[in-house]
Amino acid sequence: MARRRGTSDPIGDGLTALCAGALAANLLLVLALLAVLAVNGLGYYWQADLLQLTLDDGRVLLGEVHDREAVPPGAGAAPDGPAQRLRLKLGNRDLTGSDFLWVEERQIASRAHPPDAVLLERREYGNFYGYVVELRRGEDVLAQGPAETWEALHSLLGEKLRQARAIRRLERGEIGDVNQRIERLRLEERGLERSRGGESRPAEIRLERERAEAEYEALSRQLFDLREEWQAEQLVLHAADGTPATLPVAQVLRALRPNTLGGASRLGLYFDRFWEFLSADPRESNTEGGIFPAIFGTVMMVFLMSFAVAPFGVLAALYLREYAKQGPLVRMVRIAVNNLAGVPSIVFGVFGLGFFVYLIGGTIDRLFHADALPTPTYGTGGILWASLTLALLTVPVVIVATEEGLAAVPRVVREGSLALGATKFETTWRVVLPAAAPGILTGLILAMARAAGEVAPLMIVGMVKLAPALPVDQHFPFIHFERKFMHLGFHVYDVGFQSPNVEATKPLVFATALLLIFVVTAMNLVAIAARNHLRRKYTGSAV
Repeated sequence: MARRRGTSDPIGDGLTALCAGALAANLLLVLALLAVLAVNGLGYYWQADLLQLTLDDGRVLLGEVHDREAVPPGAGAAPDGPAQRLRLKLGNRDLTGSDFLWVEERQIASRAHPPDAVLLERREYGNFYGYVVELRRGEDVLAQGPAETWEALHSLLGEKLRQARAIRRLERGEIGDVNQRIERLRLEERGLERSRGGESRPAEIRLERERAEAEYEALSRQLFDLREEWQAEQLVLHAADGTPATLPVAQVLRALRPNTLGGASRLGLYFDRFWEFLSADPRESNTEGGIFPAIFGTVMMVFLMSFAVAPFGVLAALYLREYAKQGPLVRMVRIAVNNLAGVPSIVFGVFGLGFFVYLIGGTIDRLFHADALPTPTYGTGGILWASLTLALLTVPVVIVATEEGLAAVPRVVREGSLALGATKFETTWRVVLPAAAPGILTGLILAMARAAGEVAPLMIVGMVKLAPALPVDQHFPFIHFERKFMHLGFHVYDVGFQSPNVEATKPLVFATALLLIFVVTAMNLVAIAARNHLRRKYTGSAV
């Protein structure tokens, strides 16, 4: 018996409330996850004051307070109640061998925030906390005393950073160009020797290569002189306990006196550090510096995967839905596609290694890059093979979503097109596919989201801990599909679980994970906007 209008349905209302509650709980969990990542990751770049502690045993410590907690049971708690302890970031890894130290509150005799305490961000060994003594150039003393040395250091540091950029431009610019020419000439020479049965190289190639090598030697001497000038000045320091240290000024990235910084200065420093995190290359085994190569590699890999998976997935779905005669064979194909979606991703990585890297890549090397063998060009892991492996991994998602989009196109639309004289292909290309485009883009969005987070198969087919160069540069052919690349997902794993200093890199793990979520969300939003545009455009077709 039909339910009369206006009457309530307790079961239906209960299910509606249950679904709404589940959705609210999921949203709260997502927001909580983002909040945890943001607090632990983004807070890392805010500069805290330096605290100097004098302990009961006479030791003097200087650093930043990172955590405060009760002393765990069995760790020497006070008999009159639970004691508190501080986790102090001491830096000075080259002097002490570690970055952090737990200090119990009851062991502290005095505290201070000395205004002349210095934090130096270095290219190696992390931060240095201490005091400046003097500035030297060889045997000459350029400045002496904390105040004079600090002023001289600040004026010199900008010059050292400009010299570092000049060295980097020379290495990646002129020297890189000459290296490319020398390698091209070497391969050309080897190819001629192979084709002529080992005959001597032509005189013009020999002369051109000699000129290139002479140019390389001149640039190498110029680079050596620049490095000598860059590393000429030495900064003499001492730690809080009086341990002396000498540091080349060239190794200093930033010099700060945190206890004298105001709010505006701290905010500017925060954004400066965060921009370095987004735009700079990593250093110190990925534990410091930026993650730009990982961002670039992730985005480029996802787009290459999308360009590969879209045509294959759409064509397969078109055949299954529009052209194939429905029967046992088609049902078996659909079952195989659904089962393929459940195969562990590492299996796709092994398949990609054997099929794409060794078979296709090795064949390309033998046919087109024989002069470079035994050094492989395409017969080793690279961003192209990684993208194609992920395309295979995600093609079932695209096929299923495309079939659903094609099924949503009303049959009357197809029949109307055929009745007007259009062929089957014209109907499919000009009527059905545009109307099913929102469903196709839905599959592509799901594929992009899955591919951006995959790590296991990429470790086999081209992803590396630290890539020497980006897959895109100024040298022909400009886009180098054979090069290895970095990935944000693997960067999280590497820094969080493979780092020699896990405690120091924990905030970087949170920041990188938050950035990975942001990158995936941004790419998906672009695809969603395109899908919604197409959905509005073809809303009259009841899609």
